Amino acid sequence: MLGDFINRCLILVLGYAYPGFECYKTVEKNRVDIEELRFWCKYWIIVALFTVLEKFADIFLSWLPMYGEMKLVFFVYMWYPKTKGTGYIYETVLRPYVSKHENDIDRTLLEWKARAWDYVLYYWQYCAQSGHSAFVQALHQLASQSTRIIAGPATQKNEIHDQNGTEMTSKQSSFQMKQSSSLSKSKKWPPSPPSSPNSSMEETTKSQTEEEEEAWEPIEEGEDEQSSVSVKDRISRARARLRRLDTQNSRSPRTQQ
Repeated sequence: MLGDFINRCLILVLGYAYPGFECYKTVEKNRVDIEELRFWCKYWIIVALFTVLEKFADIFLSWLPMYGEMKLVFFVYMWYPKTKGTGYIYETVLRPYVSKHENDIDRTLLEWKARAWDYVLYYWQYCAQSGHSAFVQALHQLASQSTRIIAGPATQKNEIHDQNGTEMTSKQSSFQMKQSSSLSKSKKWPPSPPSSPNSSMEETTKSQTEEEEEAWEPIEEGEDEQSSVSVKDRISRARARLRRLDTQNSRSPRTQQ
């Protein structure tokens, strides 16, 4: 890590700072040397292209040993007075390739420029529309909040009135439920009425009618089930039962008196 940091610092100093200062001195001379100025222009062209290509080369070649030191040596090789590799690289590699594909490069640059301008306009319009919609929504929210603040006391009173109304209706409904439950209980379990002489009379009459029915029912059933019994025996039994009923009827008014 320390070696990499030192190497980067040396590249910045020897590859950018020192050549920049030398280029400044050539420009500020009283008599500008055209050849020297052209040399530094070629140097900065090569450095610009190398910086662009370096970002992609670092992905695939950074694992090589002495990779950073090789870049440092390349920068020094280009501007060192005895070597001056800038002229050689420019004349043998860069100039023939660029002069051959110059028209294509200009065409692609114009297309990229037009596309970039279209994208800028598109995103500018999109941002303007989204900003306008957001501004309108913010205004609507502020207006709604202001109306709520203004209508706050009235709404609170209405809410309190609604709450009171709901409480009253709930109380009334609970009271009605209680009344209905009490009425249902009273219907299911009625109180027993006090005994009276009329009820005793009704009971005696019911018993008489039941006995009469019992007296006649065996006769009818006997005709179907016991065919061997004679008619005289049936008549005598019925008369005896009727006599019993007469005696009971004669006794019942005496007991009531």
